[in-house]
Formats: sequence, structure tokens, C-alpha cells
Amino acid sequence: MVALKSSERIALKIDKSLVRTFPLFEKMDDADTEALLGHSTSRRVPIGDAVFEQGAAATHFFLLLHGRLKVTQVTEDGQQIIVRVVHPGDLFGFAKALMRSDYPGTATAVAESIALSWPTELWPQFVDKNPRLAVTAMQTIGQRLEEAHARIREMSTQEVERRVAHAVLRLAKHAGRKEGAAVRIDFPISRQDIAEMTGTTLHTVSRIMSAWEAKGLVEGGRQKLTVKDIDGLSALAETVKG
Repeated sequence: MVALKSSERIALKIDKSLVRTFPLFEKMDDADTEALLGHSTSRRVPIGDAVFEQGAAATHFFLLLHGRLKVTQVTEDGQQIIVRVVHPGDLFGFAKALMRSDYPGTATAVAESIALSWPTELWPQFVDKNPRLAVTAMQTIGQRLEEAHARIREMSTQEVERRVAHAVLRLAKHAGRKEGAAVRIDFPISRQDIAEMTGTTLHTVSRIMSAWEAKGLVEGGRQKLTVKDIDGLSALAETVKG
């Protein structure tokens, strides 16, 4: 795992009220919550820093408290793809639950982030004492599989513009901030990122986004993206061209 600088390791006592809204803790009693938090280490992750890298030994698992992360994988032919965006409240890096000893991807901060971490060897102990942890992990894995299946289906059956529309709509749903009638993606997002999410090229995404901007569907900028017409983009995503 990437070693963070000492200035990025922070002593942060987590108030249990701050995590009560997260799925992992919402049904856990106070004693179990405090015990779980008591074993955690908090860390600040500056933009661009990796929490862990693909192929590194899975020494810890994590919960994102604040910020956003992207999880990337490099394929055998050297192509980088974004397989997941981690949002506040998400568990990530729990390779033990996947029966892996290494991390399958690289988790990089795309916004200033704070994460809690626990040693991987504590996973079985935590699961025994807190069945909710296992349930949450299984739900997370299920959601990731569902998203992966959706993306595979989109790449296999849909033209590029529809794939890009679905990817942007997912970002708006999970990381959108309302601004009047529009929805702004609440972390820096580039056209290259969207290309890596949809298995296409930067040139193609740029062409699509420019056309959408001309139609008033989205508004772009330097690593910024605002969806101005959710309904219009949704209709485009579901359009089948013959």
C-alpha cells in the first residue's frame, strides 16, 4: 500500500453521530459503533494521492468519510479504465471479503478526502461481532456487480453516446448537487475520466460533450460538469436509434 506522508496521517476522534447516516453504522448499537471506530485510523488523502495501488498487498480496508475517490484498473493490454467511484459512506478496499490478498485496483482521490482504515486481519473478528458489517459488504459487492453488469451490457449493446449518457446520469444520481434546475457533479471530473468509464476515447467523449453543450443538455469546464437538462439527457440515454 502507498505510504502516506506523516502530515497526511491525522489524529481524528470520530463522533459516532457523524457516521450514523452511513449504511454500515445505521443499525449498529452505540457500543459496537464505538468499538469499531476505536480500532480505526483516520487519514487525509490529498487530491491525486493513492490510498492503495493495484496489485499491492491488501493490508487494510477502508470507509470513506469525506471526498471522492476513483478506482482504476490497468488491463493486460495497458488500457486504464475507471471501475468505480467511491462516495462518502462507501466501504472500499475490503479484498478479504472478495477472497483476495491484493487490491484489484488503484484508489485515487479526485477531491480532498478523509478515510477511516482498519487492518485487514481484523475483518473476520469484526464480521463475527458485527454481522451488519458482513451484510453491508455483501450489499456493496452486489451493487458493484450490478453496476458492472450494466456497464458490460451497455458496452455490448449500446452506441457510444448512450453509454456516455448513462455514465453521466449515474454520476448525477450519486454525486450530484442541485443548482436550481441543474445538477452539478460534486467533484472534479474530466472528459478523459468519462472516456475511461465508458470504454471509449477522449476524442469521442469531447465530440459528444460539445454537441450536448450546443443543445443545452450539459455545461462543461475545466474538470467541471453540470447537467442542465436531466430529462433531456435521460431521454437521449433511452433512445434506440434504428
